Amino acid sequence: MELVEILGLGFTGFLASFILTYVLSHFLIPILTHRKLTVEDFHKPGKPRIPRPGGPAIITAIAAVEIGFYILLGDPRFLAVAMVSTVGGAIGLLDDFFTFSAITKPAALVAAAVPILLLATYSFRPEVPFFGPLRLSLIYPVLILLAIPITANTVNTIDVLNGAVSGFVAITTGPLLLALALKHDWILFLASIPLLASASAFYLVHRNPSRIFPGDSGCLCYGATYGAIAIVGGVEFVGVVALLPAILNSFFFLSSTKKIVEHREIKVKPVYLGKDHLIRASMDTRAPITLVRLIVAGRSLTENRIVREIHWLAIFASLLAIVTAFATWGFK
Repeated sequence: MELVEILGLGFTGFLASFILTYVLSHFLIPILTHRKLTVEDFHKPGKPRIPRPGGPAIITAIAAVEIGFYILLGDPRFLAVAMVSTVGGAIGLLDDFFTFSAITKPAALVAAAVPILLLATYSFRPEVPFFGPLRLSLIYPVLILLAIPITANTVNTIDVLNGAVSGFVAITTGPLLLALALKHDWILFLASIPLLASASAFYLVHRNPSRIFPGDSGCLCYGATYGAIAIVGGVEFVGVVALLPAILNSFFFLSSTKKIVEHREIKVKPVYLGKDHLIRASMDTRAPITLVRLIVAGRSLTENRIVREIHWLAIFASLLAIVTAFATWGFK
């Protein structure tokens, strides 16, 4: 494809995913509210109830544009990403309504990785900065089955405050786009655009004060899509570096709880809203360690300030991911 054609398709795909996410999100808000499908916003005075889940808007937008690209260009990698997004989002939607256990959800998410294997849209030679490609012909399919549940749940852990996860995904998708451009993999470059556009559009309705929450359906869709793009595009290490803040958040949480548990099962919350409407870290030793708890340790911050700091961490990790991309493909 010519560069002009790529840019034209990319711009069209961005607009389609952005508009679909934004319009469908606004369509869902009154429906969810009317049906009393709402949850408390714990970090607001009075704990207002916010409609959830917005995941169907996210899933529809990403899958529709990926399938549109597949119909136009015929590359099965678009179909693989669309299927991973849809299955991951569908599992999240079931969790939104029926509440899976902490073990059931990641186990179920293994199914979201299967399309990548069935369509054979991966390479078992991932490239490592400064070392070149590794040969992992036997173990790599197993790693794929583990990777999608990990990326999906890792991104889900960042859904802690208004606008945090949507902004985080939009920021960290940037390094994937750059890495794929450096590789001249224009198919996966195009496949990344619906994720960027959807996260950017959803941020507009998710930022403080949120009008709708993504729910597990939206977050797992974002995380599964991110993992699929990194694997199918062969930019796994760039993706890992960009997700470092979310990975560390998961590590802190697991290391403090000593087991896999759902956030809703935590008896002592890591942070709380003070009477001055500022968020503070819990002093209870039973409270799990999280990224937000570390950010507010020893100080009190507004929700907006905490989200900005999470996004600054995402920007810093994304810059490191960009360096990783140049070290791998940019200086040859």
